[in-house]
Amino acid sequence: MDYSISDSLQRRLNTTQEFLDSEIIPMEKYFLRGQWDELESMIANARLKVKSLGLWAPHLPKSLGGTFTGLVDLALFAEVLGQSPLGHITFGCQAPDAGNAELLHLHGTESQIQQWLRPLALGDIRSCFAMTEPHTAGSNPTLLDSSAVLDGDEWVINGRKWFTTSADGADFTIAMVITDDTAAKHSRASMIIVPLDNPGYKLIRNIPIMGHAGKGYFSHAEIEFTDCRVPVGNMLGGEGQGFSLAQERLGPGRIQHCMRWLGIGKRAFAEMCSYVKTRKISSNQTLADQQLMQAMIADSAADLAAARALVIETAWTVENQGFKAAKENISLIKFYTANVMQRVVDRALQAHGGLGMTDDTIISYFFREERAARIYDGPDEVHRLAVARKILKQY
Repeated sequence: MDYSISDSLQRRLNTTQEFLDSEIIPMEKYFLRGQWDELESMIANARLKVKSLGLWAPHLPKSLGGTFTGLVDLALFAEVLGQSPLGHITFGCQAPDAGNAELLHLHGTESQIQQWLRPLALGDIRSCFAMTEPHTAGSNPTLLDSSAVLDGDEWVINGRKWFTTSADGADFTIAMVITDDTAAKHSRASMIIVPLDNPGYKLIRNIPIMGHAGKGYFSHAEIEFTDCRVPVGNMLGGEGQGFSLAQERLGPGRIQHCMRWLGIGKRAFAEMCSYVKTRKISSNQTLADQQLMQAMIADSAADLAAARALVIETAWTVENQGFKAAKENISLIKFYTANVMQRVVDRALQAHGGLGMTDDTIISYFFREERAARIYDGPDEVHRLAVARKILKQY
């Protein structure tokens, strides 16, 4: 396996890092203060600069205005951009828009591509993805009970969803709903595009996450469909393909998530190392002189290096051998990297002491927001058991 990267890619990554340091991280103070209006204007201006640099939408092909060159390359961009909660948004590759765009690119009709994908790819509109329900197990999407019934040339959708990320301000959602409850469990659901100006759609609330209710890109909403009518042509893919499309969406998404988490870990690690070097604990010592602190730094460096190697190997395997060859690794990286990221962020918070508990640094945001990494896209327990069962079949 050759994980070396080209000089041109390294230059693009360096430019991205420089842009993150000079343009994006300074915007975080507005984000942490909840100054949304000012922040949106700054993001819009920064996006124009990203496009002028030729770095926009690294997850999409050039035909859609993107700069995609391969899954490994995309993973490396996700690591750099993951160092700030504003990174992916500024470069036009934020979730859930990125996953929705990839689905539309692969399975959308020409009409769906023109109406939804092209403006989404340009960053002119936003989207959300409605799958998880408050009353069914999110770890098992075959249990969904939100439904769509065909009535003439329209689908009539009823049901309630939550943790619909970025619904606040989105223009459309891709809803995963049951269209045939008599079919085999993996063929019951379909995906349907729903414009969010539909009178049958309602945003109930932005769910507070550990005491903080976000807005816009940073919201996690509870939504409801009540006799929500959309044209039959709004189905994405074929009827009954919802589960397979969801799996197709989650595969590359998990690699990007994991590299984003490593970016978070990298940022938290850097903040920790910088802080302990300057935090005095006596007239001639800083926190960095304490052996326990040095052990935390060493453990964090080892954790990040091990997780990064596993994720890069997985991305390389997918790119060269396909998802089937990397199926076990995709589960491994999901639960392993999420835990590595959380351990590193926790150590960084501990190193910052009382300061780490405040929103004067980015650490507390990472701590509360990214705890969910061990839950969404399949909780740790599900992935660990799936890996163990596959391993044990060999013995």
